Amino acid sequence: MHLVIGLVHLQGCEQEVREAQEGSNEELKNECIMRLSWALVHSKQPEDVQRGIAMLESSLGTNTSPLKLREKLYLLAVGYYRCSEYARSREVVEECLKIEPDFRQAQTLKRAIEDRITKDGVIGIGIAATAVGLVAGGIAAALARRG
Repeated sequence: MHLVIGLVHLQGCEQEVREAQEGSNEELKNECIMRLSWALVHSKQPEDVQRGIAMLESSLGTNTSPLKLREKLYLLAVGYYRCSEYARSREVVEECLKIEPDFRQAQTLKRAIEDRITKDGVIGIGIAATAVGLVAGGIAAALARRG
């Protein structure tokens, strides 16, 4: 059910962007693109998330207010996080927090990123230790058979 609602929302945003591009109101067009970017980075479909990231990256160069830049950076960090690109997500969310240090959503995202990096690091250490143990066990078993 959520997938259908998300798809309908995404299609509605895409329609808004198409209609806004036909008009001359640049502000409306930018608002529609931001809504579409939000919908894309929050999609359950990885290709949608990638599309949202690409849209946000391409719009970063445009002249925008600090508030709009903060929003774009935050959404970009969400997209990277959802793609498991935690280091990039952390870099972008830190840029966002430079603009507005008290931005609660960005602070929460940064904590989630750091928790995920820590968790993945601990898992990585566990996997490496297990691999070393298996290799050492294999060598010991081979030596025992030879002896």
